[in-house]
Amino acid sequence: MPRTVAIGDIHGCLAALEAILALVRARPEDTIVTLGDYIDRGPDSRGVIERLLRLGQECRLIPLLGNHDEMLLKLYDGQTELYVDWLLFGGNTTLGSYGSMRPEDVPPAHIAFLRGCRLFYETERHFFVHGNYLAELPLSAQPAETLLWDSLKIRQPGPHCSGKTAIVGHASQRSGEILDLGYVKCIDTRCYGEGWLTALDVEGGQVWQVDKGGQRRGIC
Repeated sequence: MPRTVAIGDIHGCLAALEAILALVRARPEDTIVTLGDYIDRGPDSRGVIERLLRLGQECRLIPLLGNHDEMLLKLYDGQTELYVDWLLFGGNTTLGSYGSMRPEDVPPAHIAFLRGCRLFYETERHFFVHGNYLAELPLSAQPAETLLWDSLKIRQPGPHCSGKTAIVGHASQRSGEILDLGYVKCIDTRCYGEGWLTALDVEGGQVWQVDKGGQRRGIC
């Protein structure tokens, strides 16, 4: 049976991404949904995007846009007033991975990858967003600001009007544990810090976790 596997916020942690993909062992018929925030904070944002570009040739990859990714796109498009804030937000490590302090030096293929990321994705029983959602609105009517920037740490919504289970990132869980409210699950488990990169088979329930160095967390 084809699987749908969600992967939480990667934040430049290439070793963790490589390790989690080795555990998941995606097949061509599987769908991998990455929840955004591919860049910033971790050491190898460039390597993460390069690996995701290859992953798209190995299975059905559905990459969502994260708020960190959106900031880079805005800078690339000339909103230079965001530059200092982005550096403090973790953009310094992203630029370091490209060997430049100029956002415009990020390769066009990597910018094209980020531009192609979706704001949401849904299946028969689940939907996926980076940040948060408004319970009363269909996904197509959700404000981008909510999907990208709103956090479960600030506002926990009720069940979505679709009845589907939400799979989200963005609200990093310092405990390293998935936040599971039943109708919404947050799988950002703070990989770039002292936590884990989490992958979740949304139908089968299997969980894989590795730290930023790629070491597996027990038998999940």
